[in-house]
Amino acid sequence: MLTPPDEIRSPEIPHYLGWLNYWSAATARTLGFPDAARDAELMSRARRTATGGWVVQLTDTPLDFNTPAHLAALLRAYERFPGIGGRSVR
Repeated sequence: MLTPPDEIRSPEIPHYLGWLNYWSAATARTLGFPDAARDAELMSRARRTATGGWVVQLTDTPLDFNTPAHLAALLRAYERFPGIGGRSVR
């Protein structure tokens, strides 16, 4: 996170990514998720909730920062969603 949570302009913007992420329907809309052209990998581990939100799992197993594939998945997710953590203005 580059921007303190109280300075992120929208309550729909998550402060950071984790292994498991819950995004409300409003958050998903704000992030532009899902996008059929860009989110195939994430969609393989994502589940829609009854209220229209999403539970998005970045990797098959809990994030391990000593596992290069996990770090690569985390990097891809941050690149896909530059607004998370207040890193860019959308």
